Amino acid sequence: MVNDNMSDLDKESVLDRAREADVKFVRLQFTDILGIVKNVAIPITQLEKAFDEGIWFDGSSIEGFVRIQESDMRLEPDPDTYAVLPWRGTEDGSNNTARLICDVKTTNGDAFEADPRNVLKTTIQKAQDMGFDFFAGPEPEFFVFEKEDGQATLKAHDAGGYFDQAPKDLASNLRRDIILTLEEIGFEIEASHHEVAEGQHEIDFKYADGITTADNIATFRSAVRAVAELNDLHATFMPKPITGINGSGMHVHLSLFQDGENAFHDPGDEYNLSKTGYHFLAGVLEHAPAITAITNPIVNSYKRLVPGYEAPIYIAWSNLNRSALIRKPAARAPESTRIELRSPDPSCNPYLALAAILGAGLDGIERELEAPDPVSENIYQLTKEKRKEYGIETLPGNLKQAIDALKQDKVIQDVLGELVTSKFIEAKTREWDEYKGQVSDWEIDRYLEKF
Repeated sequence: MVNDNMSDLDKESVLDRAREADVKFVRLQFTDILGIVKNVAIPITQLEKAFDEGIWFDGSSIEGFVRIQESDMRLEPDPDTYAVLPWRGTEDGSNNTARLICDVKTTNGDAFEADPRNVLKTTIQKAQDMGFDFFAGPEPEFFVFEKEDGQATLKAHDAGGYFDQAPKDLASNLRRDIILTLEEIGFEIEASHHEVAEGQHEIDFKYADGITTADNIATFRSAVRAVAELNDLHATFMPKPITGINGSGMHVHLSLFQDGENAFHDPGDEYNLSKTGYHFLAGVLEHAPAITAITNPIVNSYKRLVPGYEAPIYIAWSNLNRSALIRKPAARAPESTRIELRSPDPSCNPYLALAAILGAGLDGIERELEAPDPVSENIYQLTKEKRKEYGIETLPGNLKQAIDALKQDKVIQDVLGELVTSKFIEAKTREWDEYKGQVSDWEIDRYLEKF
């Protein structure tokens, strides 16, 4: 997190703040390769020991980590991520629970290669070695559904539409509660609004360096779910929970800075984009099929990536329309020059997703890849022949195709590392095989009485 209350903390300042806030328990958090947040809770009396010695756990029980004979792993808390969780304490502010995001270490103290946070840190270090600082700003969307008998339903909490307000947008109070909670944790919220579909919402928070942004995405998902639960509602980041309406995406705005200046900005260019920016953009386009396996990692992701619902499926870029995979937003100032990747969805592991995107862009810079011409037309309305003429390819159409693309992309494999690549492909192949064998309601409705 980056804010005045939480940045540049060390062990002693965290211990002092925890005592002042009457913290009784601390959740030490990390993610597995699928992006699922894991945690172990310790009493506040063990926090100093956690900083000094770490907390040991069985890595063989975590998806994608290690074999049973190599299972001892250690959690090392990052003091900069300290935050009191507003939804875990009592009403009088006592008995609070705090959290710290951790790096995963091996028995000899080295960074664990399959820790997603380490994968992103390694890629960011490569960018820094090239002279760049990486920044990202996400736009996560989510649905809120009602619950019946304690179980989530598909009944939308409200009947609002894009930018609607009360009375149609009944969830405005819920969004307010979520925003206030996020601000207590340390987020700087920039905007929030109702999205296109009933029960769908978007809350945007300020861009930050890559690690902070990934930490924030993981925290955001937990906070949204927690506040919804307190209101007897269910929030989901499933990309496409309902057939026939828009799905939830997580557009990501990307930029590199060099010596404090925006490396993507060139005031003399028609689109105010520098050669570095064009090379980065070209790298992301070239590796887009493999990146999709990471940014759209579940079977359901590909129910969103279809024509007709504003989701980008065409590998192209534009400075105008939103039908392209990458958009170059208008920049109000040099420091705000950026590109927007529109394909990711909020089910992804944020650490691996940002690492894959950054790694692809850096490859474009290293190889000085040339970006294609921008496409100003609505790509959805182009004929197949016209798209072929423009050289516009499509993203993978399902998880199997995306995994196959990842298997062929050595650059993205190198970004992830051998262990993460193999474990991720193994887990996602298993998911696809299980999905393939399922008989859906659609098949029953269509075929049971016909044949």
